[in-house]
Amino acid sequence: MATADERAERVRETPSEAPEAPEASGAPTDLHAFAVRLRRMNGEINRLVHGFAGDQGLHATDVQALAAILDADGPMTPKRLREHLGLTSGAVTACVDRLERAGHIRRVRESADRRVVHLYYAEDARSAARSYFRPLAEATRAARARFTEDELSVVLRFLGAMGEELSEIHPPGR
Repeated sequence: MATADERAERVRETPSEAPEAPEASGAPTDLHAFAVRLRRMNGEINRLVHGFAGDQGLHATDVQALAAILDADGPMTPKRLREHLGLTSGAVTACVDRLERAGHIRRVRESADRRVVHLYYAEDARSAARSYFRPLAEATRAARARFTEDELSVVLRFLGAMGEELSEIHPPGR
């Protein structure tokens, strides 16, 4: 796991193929421009997430847990959820309890070992989330329409790379 300083050093050592200059549209493409736009987008998404959480009687962390369960490759377990969210086992238990009570997830014991629990997003809850987040999907569709398929491919590569880089950042002591 690379520290933030190691990643920053790697960026400084990696020669850029093109100087940091404005793109054809005249918009800057330097680190600051990316930071501002990512913060703004994150702020808008957080606003929507907090609204959904409030409407559903959940915490924002609960919505992060729902997203992790929805996006997981294979069944999510409480342990994997704890590792993903960086929470204590007690905090994850409280989160899972809230989500189950609210009807958003179901716990399933699928093996002979009754201690193994898998978490699944409840289908009825998916419908509520789809309805609430439909404007986000429509905004995404509208934004996508402004770009060519080749440009969208680059955007997806960038978002994937950002996700990978961010997943390596861990607060000290965790």
